Amino acid sequence: MIKSGDIDSLVKENIWLILTMTLIAMVIQNTFTVIPLILVITINYVLFGFVNGFIWSWFTSIIGSAIVFVSIRYLFRDWVTKKVDRSLLFKIEQKGFSFVFQSRIIPFIPTSLINILGGISSIHFKSFMSATSLGNFLYFFVMILIPAGLISIPSNESIVIYAILLSILLIFFFRFIKRRRKANKKLSGE
Repeated sequence: MIKSGDIDSLVKENIWLILTMTLIAMVIQNTFTVIPLILVITINYVLFGFVNGFIWSWFTSIIGSAIVFVSIRYLFRDWVTKKVDRSLLFKIEQKGFSFVFQSRIIPFIPTSLINILGGISSIHFKSFMSATSLGNFLYFFVMILIPAGLISIPSNESIVIYAILLSILLIFFFRFIKRRRKANKKLSGE
């Protein structure tokens, strides 16, 4: 099936195996960052299409992040704390949600390091997962545009639709951050 290029038959006949393998690949990526994220997203895009590939990539990244976070926090915290740079730990302790969110949308910090820092820090699981979910949603949406080749599609309508969707997402994101900052200022002022 792979040789013939019949990916639809391959996916239909082996759906659970493929879902399991891509989930494992994302967990490995979130643990060690030895597999490039763009590769995992591209594989999901090829196997499941644009929307389903995006959703599956995003969903598995959240699962992978949660597994690493919980594993570090409850199993390996003492061992890992000795090996982590204190300045990074201080940043995540001070900024919490915003540090994790910014680290997710700016690809300079490996996902595994964000998960490990989250696990050994005092950030709450709920804040970590909210920041991870929002940040990965935006970042993965942009990342899946690369294998989809939407930038090179001759139809201007597709580009306009995706640009509008991305703009709406960014507007909601910045409004959320603004409200959160106002609420934090009120709490610190009281």
